[in-house]
Amino acid sequence: MRDPRSADLAPTLHWRKSSYSNQDGGDCVEVADGHPTHTPVRDSTSPATGTLLFPAPAWQAFLTTLR
Repeated sequence: MRDPRSADLAPTLHWRKSSYSNQDGGDCVEVADGHPTHTPVRDSTSPATGTLLFPAPAWQAFLTTLR
């Protein structure tokens, strides 16, 4: 879900790159910690294009499914 308010949040969040990211500029995502209700996610190769906000329970379910 793209939230128009996400652009306002992006500079204040602490972003971390996927552990699968490599130094060759591969397709990667960044996730931010510390948002009270959502998990912000963005494209690490183009962070200015926007941030997706996933409800925290939905993001956790996604991670559980991946594992």
